Amino acid sequence: MATAFLVDEQRATRLASSFVASLQEPKTPYISPKRVAQALGVQLSRLAEIAGVHRNTLANPASERLQDRLRDMVRVIMAASELTGDLEQAIYWFRNEPIVTLKRQTAAELVAAGHTEAVMAHLSELVDGANG
Repeated sequence: MATAFLVDEQRATRLASSFVASLQEPKTPYISPKRVAQALGVQLSRLAEIAGVHRNTLANPASERLQDRLRDMVRVIMAASELTGDLEQAIYWFRNEPIVTLKRQTAAELVAAGHTEAVMAHLSELVDGANG
C-alpha cells in the first residue's frame, strides 16, 4: 500500500512539474499569459478577468501583479489536481464548479477577487476531510 502511494505521489509530482514548465514564457523566468489561457481553454481577455488584471497588462509578462495572480491560479489548480488526481478535472473545477461554502463562487472568481487563500483553505479542508 505504501509503495502504491509513493508511486502515485511521484506521478503527481512529475505531472505538476511538467504542467508548470509548460506555462513558462519562452526564454524568460515568467509564466506565460498565453500559455495559461491555452491551458484553461479561455481567450486572453477572459484570462485577464480571471487574473483580475487589465487586459493590456497581459502584454507585459514581467508585470509583478500579473505574475502574482498567475502564480495564484497555478497554485490553486495544482492543489486541486493533487486532490482529484487529474489535471484536466482540476482545471474544469477551477473554472466551473461553484464552492458552496464560499458564496457559490468558482475558484476562478475567487482568485480574480484576491481570495486565493480562502480557496486554498477550502481545498485543505477537503483533504483533511478525505483523510478523516
